[in-house]
Amino acid sequence: MTTIAIILAAGQGKRMQAGYNKVLMTLGGKPMLEHTLDVFQASPLVDGIILVAKDTELEYLSDFFSAETHSKIIKSVAGGAERQDSVYQGLLALPESCTHVLIHDGARPFVSLEVIERVVEAITAEAGAVAGVPVKDTVKVINEDNFVEKTLNRAELWNIQTPQGFVRNQVLEAYQQAMLEKYYGTDDASLVEYYGGKVKVVLGAYENIKVTTPEDIVIGEALLRQGSDVHEYMK
Repeated sequence: MTTIAIILAAGQGKRMQAGYNKVLMTLGGKPMLEHTLDVFQASPLVDGIILVAKDTELEYLSDFFSAETHSKIIKSVAGGAERQDSVYQGLLALPESCTHVLIHDGARPFVSLEVIERVVEAITAEAGAVAGVPVKDTVKVINEDNFVEKTLNRAELWNIQTPQGFVRNQVLEAYQQAMLEKYYGTDDASLVEYYGGKVKVVLGAYENIKVTTPEDIVIGEALLRQGSDVHEYMK
């Protein structure tokens, strides 16, 4: 079993309004992307990393996050216009030896070794695995006039995160079919599901946030300050 992690760092980050790639924003004195890569570098279950970056930043990121600092990076490739296009480029770059794939957003710097382990161990030939957490808030379905149609059962609802893990052939075939049909899903698992595959949800972590808006930077800095108490902070 050889597991390769595809780390996505090609996003536009428009909601961050930073004027540059948000994964290069500083958290705790170093780029957000470095926090993310450090965890996958440290995981004994990850054998290699493919970094997907914007074509205009590929050379810079390849130099900054080199084999000297992150020895598991085996390749850096240019992403596409949408997240799904970027993942596909990462999948095409997988080495022949790869049997299992983890797909993770570079803007989720607080992923833990434990979450990675839970995802990897849940992957089977029959089903992929994704990290997620139970929804805390009540969720309602509304109509076009903003009147409530129904209230969903919160016990059945989970917020889905990354990493998302799959047997290589399963996710590659789903992506190839989706790209052929120009079908765009909301995440990697949705493509596998759309083409008949099964996906299991394993417990992620509430602090495994995706840094998307300026407010998330404030939360991220607080998480770093909290250190071992981040679980208590996010309750």
